Formats: sequence, structure tokens, C-alpha cells
Amino acid sequence: MNNACFTYSQQLMGTTVSLQLLTENLQAVAAVFNTIEALEALLTVNREHSEVMNINHAAGKHPVTVSDLVFDLIMQAKQASLLPNSIFNLAIGPLVKLWKIGFSGHTVPDSQSISEKLALTDPRLIVLNKQNNSVYLPKTGMEIDLGAIAKGYIADIIKLVLVQYDIHHAIINCGGNVLTIGSSPLSPNKYWKVGLKKPFASATSLLGIIRVQDKSVVTSGIYERYFIQNNHLYHHIINPATGFPLDNELESITIISENSLTGDIFSTILYGLGIKKGREELNKRTSIGAIFVTKDKQIILQNDQHFQFQLLDKNYQLHKSV
Repeated sequence: MNNACFTYSQQLMGTTVSLQLLTENLQAVAAVFNTIEALEALLTVNREHSEVMNINHAAGKHPVTVSDLVFDLIMQAKQASLLPNSIFNLAIGPLVKLWKIGFSGHTVPDSQSISEKLALTDPRLIVLNKQNNSVYLPKTGMEIDLGAIAKGYIADIIKLVLVQYDIHHAIINCGGNVLTIGSSPLSPNKYWKVGLKKPFASATSLLGIIRVQDKSVVTSGIYERYFIQNNHLYHHIINPATGFPLDNELESITIISENSLTGDIFSTILYGLGIKKGREELNKRTSIGAIFVTKDKQIILQNDQHFQFQLLDKNYQLHKSV
């Protein structure tokens, strides 16, 4: 906390969640963290009991009725999973648990185990009934995992909570998801500053500064959760077509968008497409900005009318939108 702003943080969703306000409002802060706790309890697959785990436990047995909020998120996650060439997949749960990347016991599974789990990850099989808010996984062993989308959804809801407390200038940081609300009175140009992390470096090492107003900034990178076995790096972004971590030229991708849910979805999809196809997709989706960071130290900006970028690490070469 300093003279210009008030910063609050708490360990939630497996990360440090921080909230920066321009005026002290302890009621709003309590409401934010209580809301996050309640939503995490509904959506997590890292606890035995949640609405999502109730669905997973009933796989191959019967549909499960869930709350409006959980049904809405699952419906949006399924739509994202069915987009052309999408590596986003809400049914990826069996593979996530098989690899255990980011958790104790991680190892490279044998090919038979991967084949068996792949057969349980077809998002088209998930049956959604809007009339009674029910979700059905028709095969025993199927599992929904909303880990790639939950933080964004929660960040967007937190923005609504803050607006209820008449807070229209703030910044929410949920780990890889940063959501700025309004403009920043803290800087002369009214931009919020968001650091772009340097892959495989210390937490304070930055490639550059992203400046935005009233935008979401979501970064997905292979350095976030990984392990090394036999000199090969295995990261957490799994290709649902192969069952193995996706291997391309990217170390990270950052999405700048109107809301954090969109950022979550497209950070995964565009990472899967790679630079060439990803930039082609962004030419069709001009409301989304992106920053690609490659393994050979290139930083490529796309649709940069939505943000400003200042390069800090001179070991990287910057390429702007053409």
C-alpha cells in the first residue's frame, strides 16, 4: 500500500490474487475475496466436492443439475472447445490428471494410457440441457476441467462486484489474468501498466510493460507449469489431438481483450495455432490484441491499437503489426 493506492492480496485459486483500489473500501475488498472463494468452491477440480466434481463423479451414470453460473460457464467452454482448430477443450480432465503437470507425481505417461484417456476427451459428447441446467458426461471416466477458463470468468464477475460498490477505477490480478477497470489516475496518460514476464526467469524479470485502459491482459506460457524428464521439457498446455504437450515456436502469448474470459479462451486457442495461423485468426478478430513471445527471442505484436508496449529486454527483437 502506498499514498496513491491501496493494495490487498490473498492466496486463492492456487495463486496470489491482488486487488488495487484508489480509495480504501474494506467492504468491497471483503466482497471480492468472499466472491472468489465461493466461485472457486463451485468450479474447482482440485477438491473432492464442487459442482464440477459432482458432474465428473456422475460420468457414465446420470446428468447433474448445476447452478446457473456453472451451467453458463460450461456452455461457453463447450462452445470454445468446438471452434475450428481449437486446442481449448473442457473435457481435457482425464489427460490433465494423467500427466499431473504442476502437481506432485508428474511423469511422462505410456502411450497406451494416453490413448485410453484421449478416448474420454471428446467435448462433443458432453450433453447440456438448458431447460433444467443439467450436464451429462456419457462415458465413465470423462472429466470436465475448467482450469483454463475459470480465472477469467471469476475476474469478470469481480469487476461487476466492484461496480456495485461504485468502484470504476481498479486493477485485479489473478496470476496470469490481469483485469483493468477504467483508466488509471496514477499515471499522466491514464494507462494502467502491466508487466510482461520473461519466460523461465525470476518473477521480477520483465520483457516489457503493457499499457492499457479498461482491458483484460491474459498471458499463457509454457514456463508457468512444467517438468523436465530426459532433457525434454513437458509443459501444461496439452494438445487434445495427441494427448501430449503442444510443441511449437512459442514460449508465451498474451491476449488483450475487453473481458478476461475472452482472454482465457483465446490465449489457449492462439497458442495452439502458432504465429502464422494465429495472426491470420487475429486479422478476423480485430477486437483482440496479442503479443507473441517466441523461443528464438522475437516479440510480435498484433492488433496493437488496443494497447501500448514498451520493450525492456534488449535481448529480444520487437516486431509490430503490419
